[in-house]
Amino acid sequence: MTGPPLVGVDLDAALDRAVALAGRGPARDRNPRVGCLLLAPDGSIVAEGHHGGVGTPHAEATALAAAGPSARGTTAVVTLEPCSHHGRTPPCAEALVAAGVAQVVYAVADPTHAGGGAALLEAAGVGVREHRHTASERLVADWARAAALGRPHVTWKVASTLDGRVAAADGTSRWITSPQARAEAHRVRTQVAAVVVGTGTALADDPSLTARDHRDRLLPDQPLRVVVGHRDLPASSRLAGPDAGDATTTEGEVLHLRTHDPVQVLAALRERGVHSVLLEGGPTLAAAFWRAGLVDELLVHLAPALLGAGPGAVPDLGIGTIADAARLELVEVDRLGPDLQLRLRPIPPEELH
Repeated sequence: MTGPPLVGVDLDAALDRAVALAGRGPARDRNPRVGCLLLAPDGSIVAEGHHGGVGTPHAEATALAAAGPSARGTTAVVTLEPCSHHGRTPPCAEALVAAGVAQVVYAVADPTHAGGGAALLEAAGVGVREHRHTASERLVADWARAAALGRPHVTWKVASTLDGRVAAADGTSRWITSPQARAEAHRVRTQVAAVVVGTGTALADDPSLTARDHRDRLLPDQPLRVVVGHRDLPASSRLAGPDAGDATTTEGEVLHLRTHDPVQVLAALRERGVHSVLLEGGPTLAAAFWRAGLVDELLVHLAPALLGAGPGAVPDLGIGTIADAARLELVEVDRLGPDLQLRLRPIPPEELH
């Protein structure tokens, strides 16, 4: 789809601004973060808007309200294709047409049932252009992936020795991996919406699950910290929180979900606007998600060390014969100091034949 040329307008710069606006919206929300600019023919900004979360006006509606009659003849630059469906708010595509917007430039096509706004706009005589923009794609990547899955995307993270041990025979486990690998693990926590452990890990290790820098300072982006299981945690635990609710501490939110069902866990997290989950718990939690077919990716930090004994990194997955072995696709390999980081994708059985 193409529209008339925009003279003297830097679309990448405009979309950079729209992404910055979108960042004002909630980091965890059922809806994606979206930013919108309305540009005059000379490229100057007439109005701006961003989506503030479920139930609030969309970015386009916010910008149109700010512009009023000045919206007529403008170009709307939006990070995500305007929606075309009636939900809690009216369709943005219809609002843009009604306001007399001359052209719409969007960076990412809407992959959900709300898509189709571009076609609606074109049918109404509005010029439409799709302009690829990396930052806009990153902005909605987790949301789009979760929308396709119908649940949050799940990554199972493992840190182990070369022989697959996560601790020595005496139970000691600090530190299996290098400072570089641990720094990357903290960075990964800033890239997901929630980090999940079971009550067993919470009781045994009392982890904070926060994202910190090399000086042990909290990083700006913190995940929702989630404990799964029925057992109570002591009040002194760093992950102690009220039943079926969340607690906000100086280190971010904590949620205790009193269930052992991975499907219920992901449904509860999706309701809270979580689109990506990092499993950092022990073998019981990992096995439950794996057996339920709810692991989309593995992130393995492999240290060049041997223990020969001690707890294994991988739980009993119910595999009894080599023919049933879980096969993985090696997607990416990176070196983290002396360690390796392997990113892998489970290969569905139908892809093996």
